Amino acid sequence: IFVSQGLAKVEIPDVSAGEIAQLTGVEGAHIGETLAATDTPEALPIMEIEAPTLQIAISPNTSPFAGQEGKSTTSRQIAARLNQELETNVSLRVEAKDTTFLVSGRGELHLSVLIETLRREGFEFEVGRPTVVFKEVDGQKLEPVEELMIEVPEEFTGAVSAELGRRRGDMKSMEATTKGVTQMIYHIPTRALLGLRNTLLTATKGTVIMNSLLIGYEPVGAALAKLRNGVLISAETGQAITYSLKTVEERGTAFVGPGTKVYQGMIIGLNRRSDDMEINVCKEKKLTNVRASSTDMTTQLTPFTDLSLEEALDFIEDDELLEVTPESLRLRKRGLTANERKKQANKSAAN
Repeated sequence: IFVSQGLAKVEIPDVSAGEIAQLTGVEGAHIGETLAATDTPEALPIMEIEAPTLQIAISPNTSPFAGQEGKSTTSRQIAARLNQELETNVSLRVEAKDTTFLVSGRGELHLSVLIETLRREGFEFEVGRPTVVFKEVDGQKLEPVEELMIEVPEEFTGAVSAELGRRRGDMKSMEATTKGVTQMIYHIPTRALLGLRNTLLTATKGTVIMNSLLIGYEPVGAALAKLRNGVLISAETGQAITYSLKTVEERGTAFVGPGTKVYQGMIIGLNRRSDDMEINVCKEKKLTNVRASSTDMTTQLTPFTDLSLEEALDFIEDDELLEVTPESLRLRKRGLTANERKKQANKSAAN
């Protein structure tokens, strides 16, 4: 039995009621359980841990750059670290399927904190799109529903209402509070919350405050419309060139800058259209003996969009992956070549 004295731990023979102590040598004990004497085995009520609502698939990195930036890259190392996390992260669930680990948690923030922790510890892996954890009761498929509370300045209430309408949110109340702030309460499926925070932060110029709480399960509703355009995909492996990145700007929003290492099948930007497009960003400008004066001018690029971990998780679709290393976050297609992506699309259509 140990107690804390300053920054040190001191071993003592016994403790009295109300003291904060630490115990060692007790195997198999879990958070929320009671340690009691054998002659008075009376247990306190066990804490009820809410069931996970979101799930992600974590697996070893399979990109062409695999093993170049991380020190822990194998499925065995990832499995050992996830099992260690289960000892203290009581709301986490892990299910192993070959070399893939289905990790379930209590929302985007819960899962993104885990991913960032692994990343800082030197792990390298790839992550699939977050999916909702459904329940089946009496043969009926149910999905988690949350109560969403939003506080936003009055001038942005229209933008918030429009976005929640697209995501099939059910408004329960809307009232003005002090200093021109409106409070809105919605009931909305958990799957509709994916990517909502970043979208509202952009629409409200960073002024929105939102919190959500699981309130129960309801029968699965209608599918949501696709909320994102297609992507721009690198057609070659190499270094991104300023001259070629100008083409990316003309087609949409760039996610990489000059000098960035890219590989075939890597997502390098967001298209302005709904379909995906391949672009060779490694192509250099051909030099000629005769040039117009305008061609000698330095190419000016708009600063590229550097997605955060949460933004990248929200961005990817079912046929895409997020490559996570201690140094980089890269978006990619599951199929790196056009033929692989076509086969996967045909397989999905057949299913």
